[in-house]
Amino acid sequence: MRRRFGEYAHLITILSMMVLVGTEVFAVAIAAGWALAGLFDLGDTVGHVLMALFSLLAAWVMLQLWRRATSIEPLRGPDPTTR
Repeated sequence: MRRRFGEYAHLITILSMMVLVGTEVFAVAIAAGWALAGLFDLGDTVGHVLMALFSLLAAWVMLQLWRRATSIEPLRGPDPTTR
């Protein structure tokens, strides 16, 4: 069982990091849309549009983070048959 976990340790690390960072990034995106709409008294509809736009930006940031993380850290560990 230890060998199987070792194969997926990098994947678990990357997924854990994506959950942590993704929660923060999307929370900031939603909060920024809500805050700007409230600050400038733009109304609910514009607030929801801003939240959606900032969420698209957050999704792009998460995609870039995934690409960079997987380019540095392979998703699976070394092949045990090559040792």
